[in-house]
Amino acid sequence: MKNTENICAGILGSAFLVFGFNFFFQLFSMPAPPADSLVIPFFQATGQSGFMAFVKITEIVSALLIIIPKFRNWGLIILGPIIVNIIAFNVFVAGGAAVFQPPVIITSILFLVVLWFKRNDFLELTHNKEARDI
Repeated sequence: MKNTENICAGILGSAFLVFGFNFFFQLFSMPAPPADSLVIPFFQATGQSGFMAFVKITEIVSALLIIIPKFRNWGLIILGPIIVNIIAFNVFVAGGAAVFQPPVIITSILFLVVLWFKRNDFLELTHNKEARDI
């Protein structure tokens, strides 16, 4: 089972590394959003303000932390809000159906699998002794 955690963490970290670096180096092209959607103004605002660069740097750092088992919990803490924002973006900006795109589903599942393996580490934060025995 330890291999499952490492494989899922490796795939998740690699995906966020690739897409994080793609923002800065345009390794591959992304499909253009529909012209009449809210996606274009959203990306214009976040791109011009520098917010998207901050998010992508955070993705790269969290991806590296998730890949290294010793620092995996820190990576999960940083990457959790990013994944929630990806889901929120797909629901509210790109339209509700966009949340069912394969990359969104796959990254969410991989994150939850890795988080499940690390659940005892996070349950200790609650100081709930009964919850630790799950």
